[in-house]
Amino acid sequence: MSEGFSGCISAGSVNTTHPEQGLTRQVLAFNPGMMLVRHYMQPGWRGARHSHPHEQMVYVVRGHIHFICGTETFDAVAGDSFIVPGGMEHEASALAESEVLDFFVPFREDYAR
Repeated sequence: MSEGFSGCISAGSVNTTHPEQGLTRQVLAFNPGMMLVRHYMQPGWRGARHSHPHEQMVYVVRGHIHFICGTETFDAVAGDSFIVPGGMEHEASALAESEVLDFFVPFREDYAR
């Protein structure tokens, strides 16, 4: 295999965690440079405001989320995408049952454990 190639991650082998009530996380493919993560959010879930050094690209697969990034506030629905710069404080909440794909650069060691 090429360096950094993780092979195919089969849906049946993905580890599912529940880091907080109303949120389900699946860490998908990753290498030291990048990581793909699927999040399922129950209606009413609200994440804590936080920041991390990783660049984050978000794609809403289904549902409706409310997002605060720095001083900007917006809603995102299925098909919408946006970028959260590294170091920027942000928070999300689910206005409906939602599924989101998050792409982090570089990978998040805390999620890989």
